Amino acid sequence: MDQVAEAAGVSRATVSRVINGAPSVDAKIREIVQRAIAETGYVPNVAARSLVTRKSNSVALVISEPDRPFDSSFLNRIFTDPYFGRITAGATGALRPHDIHLVIIPTDSTDHHHVLRYLRQGHVDGVLLISSHEQDPLPRQVHELGIPAVVSARPASPLAVSFVDVDQRLGARLAAEHLLARGCRRLATISGPLDMPSSQDRLDGFRSYLANRGVADVPAVEGDFTRHGGEASARRLLGEHPDVDGLFVASDLMAEGALLAVQDLGRRVPDDIAVVGFDDSSAALDCRPLLTTIRQPVEEMAAEMAEVLMARIAAPNRLPRSVTFQPTLVIRESA
Repeated sequence: MDQVAEAAGVSRATVSRVINGAPSVDAKIREIVQRAIAETGYVPNVAARSLVTRKSNSVALVISEPDRPFDSSFLNRIFTDPYFGRITAGATGALRPHDIHLVIIPTDSTDHHHVLRYLRQGHVDGVLLISSHEQDPLPRQVHELGIPAVVSARPASPLAVSFVDVDQRLGARLAAEHLLARGCRRLATISGPLDMPSSQDRLDGFRSYLANRGVADVPAVEGDFTRHGGEASARRLLGEHPDVDGLFVASDLMAEGALLAVQDLGRRVPDDIAVVGFDDSSAALDCRPLLTTIRQPVEEMAAEMAEVLMARIAAPNRLPRSVTFQPTLVIRESA
């Protein structure tokens, strides 16, 4: 900074004000200082600055799956599931212009104490928490730390924390509406894990809409949001209810597996059975036929999570905020 000040012919304090974006600096002086910074190759010492500002310029993306062991299969799902990739892309895109780095931390129930210790030590300024299971204690534990946080879905139990979600029930209703409009009369669904509020809402939304239209008997099989789980669930469902002609699957990955099962059983899609997924992820385009699905704008939702978190970091006493996005129907070949 001394070298920059000498090159610009100003005081060290002026250089500091320019670097920190103080509005009181004259525009011409700011330009001279910025030119001197470029000429000298000066880069602020982030570690030294963090000692003064008490900010790390980092945010943790904590992916909590309490019911899965922390092993290679767990990590493989984290880094291959399109949903988590879209969350990471959306959050990174929002944080990068502010020079805030994203630290990805996968965790299960046996690892929570390590994660909480890391957060408590001030390595990050806030947390984007991907947690959706009812029994996951991490949202409450992070909240009790007092660190700014935003959760990726409506918390399963009342908690004064900001969250971003999609209208899950509306998405399921759109699926039911579309299948009925196609002429399907024997409808069924493969839900996600029923300890997740999003899965409960998708199942309830689908069944409630159909009940209001006079369709009371809607078979359902619980899945696990994986391709293999979708295939196994579809085989079970169609084995028990071979007359199903319209199927709503609560995620695209499961729908991809379900399509394999349907076709293996000699059923044509969509002629014999129409299939609708949920997410509009890359998996929908990997399906054959291409998957009709309910789009949740995950990248935009993750970006909104980041924006809400940055606002909370800047003003820690700000009241929690919730944002709900609207899903849309994307019609392709499967329904």
